[in-house]
Amino acid sequence: MVRPLEIRDHLLQSYRDVYTPEAIGAMAALAPLDALRRERMAERLARRRARADERRRIAFLDPAETIPGTSIRVEDARAGRFDGSEIPPDLERQWIQGTGPATKPHAGTEAGLRNVAYALLSGADGWMFDGEDALGQIETMSLDNLRNLKLAIAHDPLFLAVAERVAAEMNRWAEGFFGRPIVADWRRQLDFTTRIFRCRGLHLDDRHVRHGDGSGFPASIADLCLYVVNNQAALRSQGRSVVLYLPKIQTASEAALWNALLSALEAHLALPEGTIKVYVLVEQIEACFQLMEIRAALGRHFVGYNTGRWDYINSVADALAWDPSFVNPNIDAITMTYGYMRIYEDRVRRAVNTPDRNGRHALWQGGMETNIPVGTEAGVTAGMKRAVAGAEREQREGASGKWVAHWKMVHIVRPVWEKVGEANQLGRQFPPLTYSEEDAANLALLEPAPRTVRGARDLISVALQYGNAFAQGHQAAALKPADFFLDDDVLYLMEDMATGEIRLSILWEWLHKGARLTEDDPETGARAGDLFTATLFERLLAEEHAKLLAARDKDVYDVSKQTTLPIALAIVDAYVTRPAKAPWYIDLLNLNLNNSDLAVARERIARFFETFERDGTRITRNLDFET
Repeated sequence: MVRPLEIRDHLLQSYRDVYTPEAIGAMAALAPLDALRRERMAERLARRRARADERRRIAFLDPAETIPGTSIRVEDARAGRFDGSEIPPDLERQWIQGTGPATKPHAGTEAGLRNVAYALLSGADGWMFDGEDALGQIETMSLDNLRNLKLAIAHDPLFLAVAERVAAEMNRWAEGFFGRPIVADWRRQLDFTTRIFRCRGLHLDDRHVRHGDGSGFPASIADLCLYVVNNQAALRSQGRSVVLYLPKIQTASEAALWNALLSALEAHLALPEGTIKVYVLVEQIEACFQLMEIRAALGRHFVGYNTGRWDYINSVADALAWDPSFVNPNIDAITMTYGYMRIYEDRVRRAVNTPDRNGRHALWQGGMETNIPVGTEAGVTAGMKRAVAGAEREQREGASGKWVAHWKMVHIVRPVWEKVGEANQLGRQFPPLTYSEEDAANLALLEPAPRTVRGARDLISVALQYGNAFAQGHQAAALKPADFFLDDDVLYLMEDMATGEIRLSILWEWLHKGARLTEDDPETGARAGDLFTATLFERLLAEEHAKLLAARDKDVYDVSKQTTLPIALAIVDAYVTRPAKAPWYIDLLNLNLNNSDLAVARERIARFFETFERDGTRITRNLDFET
């Protein structure tokens, strides 16, 4: 007998508006597909291990193969011989999509709803309400996120009251910054922005639901069901599409699994096939080898790709962790025009502009603008100039729009597309994708760039701050290196989970591959050509940690300095120095959510690495489920 799903503590009662009978029924209906998810995740780690053991890079698929989970041959997918999706009217123009969660840490419903109001009044064409990288997971934040979205989508009176107040606050800021208001009619403005939700990835377990046998339940299925079931009727009655972002997909077989989940949910809800539309974040290098195959596997659900910077850099570093010849430079050198990033972006734009058998193309949403217009006049002016230049470059390259990480950036970046006036760039002519050995090699193309002690300090400082912010519930946080805390000419950047992932990946890479510095550093005595050693890393880690302990509460919460910051320090130290590279920083952070006991944290960190190094198993379930 199959035991029913278990929901922890009192949550079934206190979140009965989220854990509705219909949503629970949908989770139970999709639960059998978790066996296939577990297979796909085991395959991920097996491929990763095999590449390291055999010392081989990722390759393109055999064109004669059939994509697992589909009846589509690889060569047919590449040639566009599949049925894709029409672009629904509310996605045809997505010049700017904002991103961020629909709540905040330790917030009641009314306070959390402010996040939704800022988003929907921002003037963004779409807003991706995040259930993944930017959403804190402490306490019940994932459920508060979903509750607030349900209230906002339904135009609940509480949300409308919050929105009216927020509109006035936004206009006061805009009067000072632009010299004019930005919200003319707040009720009308609320209807402008397309609602989009990002589910958590296939690699994560939920913190509040588990299978009846005690094993972890997929966060992806929980998010999919709780969002779609609770909101699809309201969205459709308003003439809106049901739109999701799917993160961390590595292969077309994983895309086929997502397609099976989407189709199963549509069938369960008696919705037509293809009702749910999805963007895919191209965050993994392996996905860039299978772009057309992923499009084909998602079929009538797929509407577009997004080219995010941080996660993709992390995936390249992780996929090539075994290769001593691949060593990244300073993180700020790896822009979207750098080496392998330039190749990645070009392949994505060529993939979306390859028509399917019905002549349909897909959308390309450009990457994230992380700047926030807060600082000195000179700092803000320089930051906004860089932001606009980045948007102009992406528009020229063929993107139909881009992302911003803060609502204040919408009216700064959106005019780039307004001036052009085209709703999108569907069907722009680019050379067809090719699949040569040179194409594969270029996806790991390195170019000369600095690798410095200053760069290492920045990596360490922001990685420590991010781990601490995560533990405090801020999975999206405004951060900058500690040496610049008192320099308002240097702007804070809105960072999320990917920030920590890539910084630790690069530090691990530098330490374990014998990376050589490119410049002298008088402070440490390091010289150009010196190795980045464990001794140097430990010195820099201690010094950057000390700066955070001495920082203002504004930059590092005083309450965190003896609670969650020491745990972040222990995680960073273990991640970077262990010989086996952990595939995900978030695993170690999740294991220590709602924990401020350093001894417990050290035991969990050690247990994670011992388990992973023994047989490749990741500990992903909530170890505090019973508490």
